[in-house]
Amino acid sequence: MIRTKQLLIETRDCGPKSGYAILLAHGWPDDASAWDAVTPALNEAGFRTIAPMYRGFGQTRFLSAKARRTGNVGILAIDAIALMDALSIERFYVAGHDWGSNVAEALAVGWSDRVPRIAMMSTPSRLGGLQSPSFEQARRQWYHWFQATQKGAEAVIRDPKGFAHTMWKTWSPEGWFEEMQFERVAKSFLNPDWTKVTLHSYRSRWGETAFDPRSLKLEAKIKSTNLLDTPTLFFHGEKDGVTPPSGSEGMAQKFKHFRRIVLEGVGHFPPREAPALVAAELVKHFSLS
Repeated sequence: MIRTKQLLIETRDCGPKSGYAILLAHGWPDDASAWDAVTPALNEAGFRTIAPMYRGFGQTRFLSAKARRTGNVGILAIDAIALMDALSIERFYVAGHDWGSNVAEALAVGWSDRVPRIAMMSTPSRLGGLQSPSFEQARRQWYHWFQATQKGAEAVIRDPKGFAHTMWKTWSPEGWFEEMQFERVAKSFLNPDWTKVTLHSYRSRWGETAFDPRSLKLEAKIKSTNLLDTPTLFFHGEKDGVTPPSGSEGMAQKFKHFRRIVLEGVGHFPPREAPALVAAELVKHFSLS
């Protein structure tokens, strides 16, 4: 448990303490255990891995009852910087999945001097600001609009585990996970702030509620950045049920140094579905500098 000014953060800190650090940012609906099958290969290659639970996930707790229960990308990136500061880690790589994909990008935008290389997975770039999706993509993202309504929010609050289970069942090929695995991860959704953070994340990204005030400058910088210098690797599952590979085909235009890997037969959760391949590619990517 790592203490920052705002949070007490549950963190998996593995590998050689003298190794170059890789921050592993998890997705939604998921938790830091998403990286459990990836980290051994990274540690064996000499990297130190830091895999925290976001605010509202697992045992991570706010230190003040008055703190805003927000979850936009910018504030998650600020939390990550506070964590790395608490660990006295100045420079580090970032690999992020789903929410973490955009957190990795936000860290590269806001702290380019500290983050020399990133890897993103499943969720495409937000550089230049979010664009309204096509009707077909909006259908896949039904859960965004569901949470923007009062009745939808009430349903999520009433059954957060059932809501999350729907995503696991529909975002990757049938049979990709065992129910016991989901049950273990779903314990992280019992955090008393999980629904508040989740609802804010999705409502804020489409302007239905305001970003956390502490993140406004960073969010504005992400929106105004159209080209990123940071060398970036992107993984996309061929069978991703929420954002198909076509959704990331144009990403290369936003990065000066970019490589994209489409994972055959893999859905939305590459760190869980193809950990050996993901780990091998991360080792190569983060060993280049």
